[in-house]
This record gives sequence, C-alpha cells and structure tokens, in this order.
Amino acid sequence: MHLFWFRRDLRLEDNTGLAAALATEEEVLPLFIFDKNILSELAHDDARVTFIHQLLEQIQETLAKKGKSLAVFYGEPETIFTQLLKDHPVKAVYTNHDYEPYALQRDTAIANFLQQHQVAFHTFKDQVIFEKSEITKEDGSPYVVYTPYAKKWKQVFREQKILFTDSAKHLDRIFSHNYPFLTLKAIGFEKSKIQVPAYTLATAMITDYKAKRDFPAANPGTSSLSTHLRFGAVSIRHVILKASANAQETFWNELIWREFFMQILWHYPHTVTQNFRPKYDGVQWRNNEEEFKKWCEGTTGYPLVDAGMRQLNATGLMHNRVRMVTASFLCKHLLIDWRWGEAYFAEKLLDYEQSSNIGNWQWAAGCGVDAAPYFRIFNPAEQIKKFDGAFAYTKKWVPEFQELDYRPIVDHKEARERCLRIYKQAVG
Repeated sequence: MHLFWFRRDLRLEDNTGLAAALATEEEVLPLFIFDKNILSELAHDDARVTFIHQLLEQIQETLAKKGKSLAVFYGEPETIFTQLLKDHPVKAVYTNHDYEPYALQRDTAIANFLQQHQVAFHTFKDQVIFEKSEITKEDGSPYVVYTPYAKKWKQVFREQKILFTDSAKHLDRIFSHNYPFLTLKAIGFEKSKIQVPAYTLATAMITDYKAKRDFPAANPGTSSLSTHLRFGAVSIRHVILKASANAQETFWNELIWREFFMQILWHYPHTVTQNFRPKYDGVQWRNNEEEFKKWCEGTTGYPLVDAGMRQLNATGLMHNRVRMVTASFLCKHLLIDWRWGEAYFAEKLLDYEQSSNIGNWQWAAGCGVDAAPYFRIFNPAEQIKKFDGAFAYTKKWVPEFQELDYRPIVDHKEARERCLRIYKQAVG
C-alpha cells in the first residue's frame, strides 16, 4: 500500500505525484493534513483555510462518485504518519515538492522518520515548470536578474515537451478506508466571509492582458489566477501552455516571475528575514507604529494607497500595480521596514506566496534581487493619473477621498527628500 500526501496540489487532474503513486498498481490512500504548526498562526476565519477545505471537498465529491474518499487529518505531520504506519503496511509515501523553508524542514524530518521505518519517500516536481537549479547560468550559478533568467527559461522551455499526467485515470486504485473527512469546525475554524474569485484563462483576457493589466478598474484586466496557483487548484502546465499558445509575452512573463522568485528563495533562503543586498542593512528605518497602523487601515490620506489597503482588508487581494504603490509608500515615504509590510501581506493575502511576496517587497525597498533603485520613488498622485484617471477604482474603496479633511499623513516632496537622504547615508 502507498500513501499520497496532498499539499500545494489540491486537484486530481495532472497531478504528478498522484499519477506516480497510482501508476505502481498498489492501492493508494490519499490524504491531506491540516498542519497545526501552520494553522496555529492563523485567524479562525482565515479565508485561505476555507478555500483549502473547499478544494478538498471538490476532490472528495469526485472520489465519492467512485465509492472512494479522501482522508483529512489535523495535527503534526509526523504524528499522523506514525498512526498511519501503525494502521497499514505502508511501502511508500508519494508527494510533490514544496520549496519554502518550513516545508523543506518538515519534509526532511518526515523523510528521516519514514526511512527509520523502511518506508520510501518519493517527491516530484509539480507546481513549477522549472525548479531549483534547472535554469542557471553557464557556470551553474543562479540568476539574480530577471531578464536573462526569463530568456534562458524560454529557451529551455521551447526545447522541451511539456507532458501532462493522467493522474485522474486510475482513481479506482484508491484504497477504501474509514478515516474521517474533517469539517472546518473539527479543526477549530469557521467559514470565512471572504471568497476566492474564480479565475479566467479566456483567450480575450490573455490577449488583452498587456493593455489592461496596469489598470485596477479594468474588468477583467487580470486572470485572478494567483490564489488557484498558490494551492495547486490548477496545473501550472495547463496555464503555461494556454499562455504560450496565445503568444502573449506579458502574461507569460508574469508566470516566469513566479518561478524566478521561487528559485531565488531556494538558493537564498536567508532572504526570508534578511536583505539580499547587505549594504541596505544600514538603512535607518523610522518604524513609526502609528503611521504603520494608518497604512494597514488605509487611512494615509493618499487615495490610491488607501484604496489598495482597503481592498486587501476587505477581499484578501490587491491589484498588482497598487501592490507596488502601497509597498513603495510604506518603505520610501514612511521609511518603515519592508519586513513589517511583508508580514502584513502574509497575514492578509489569499494568494500569499512566500517567495514572490519577499521578492516583491525587497524589490520595492531596493534591497532585493533585480530591485528598483532606491531613488525610484513612486508618486501616488501621479500613479492615479496614469492608472485610475477616472477614479473608478479609488472611488469604490475610498469614497471620501475628495473631502476637504482627507489629507495625507506625510508630504510627498518632504518624504521623498527624507528617503533619499536616509538611503544615501546607508548605501553611499
């Protein structure tokens, strides 16, 4: 008997690890573990937990039609596997790769545990097209600039054939069991009022993406795909092939950015808490707690910044152009440590991807790979003129922005000059 461990791959179709497990002709017990090490840090109505549970319900419904079911557990992974090994003669555990630092530590511990019990641990590449050191410079070192990485990525992609797996073909090999399918309540959570929007890969959206993606009021200007990719509700191979078939380079490039940041975090795990560029360690952050609170609440007096933060707080999402403006404002206008903003986004974003979030925050602060130079400081007022000229997005989230008492907490010109002075003192 084999076990298949769902994690960031919550689908039955084109699931690499699941296909490998089912191809062995052994019976396979599919399982998901709500990891209490992760859940203990979350609010009890966290929308991401609700979304995960909904995806698991979809898998359960499909399996139920074949008289099968998914085992859903809550606890620490090693404790769950200890019980499963007592209950069944398990030969191997199959799963897909996860690249974040906590996941790597967890998987190393599980691999060692299983090895002690003579159980094989097989993991597979599934959530990316290229991983780890598959796209590197000629000398084998990792790329730290996006453009040459993307060029090499596309070159290798065109030289390879991307294959889909038939993981949904042999579901009759799923092991029949009596383990429960836990409810949200059983794991100490409740259904969130925030819903993850459905994604679109419509040809019109992809072909119009370059023209519309920077305008937060455009509908649909973007795909709403990020959360679905984050939890593996859709196969990255399906998405990439759809994008490449439409020959839309801008949409394609955004998917490659995701893999660029993933390989950066893989090669440089210290960037979770440290600047990629050490010379920025000397920046003297002001870290004013009251100003940070106003930024979090969307009450800075800068309409586009406030609209973005209010959208985030209400929906768990924020338009990408606005993410750049809000992040730049926190780091440059308020001189608040990028780690404060990264942590707030980690708490709120439905599509929180550690590698991309850290990469983009360090980009905004000027201290990361391929970062914006420190003297590039977004002017929020100019950004509205360029990307929300009719104020459609701004009025939706900040209806009071034209009132006389709606005033900025900091003057743009003064904040810009202060930022340049502080950064120059740190980096020379």
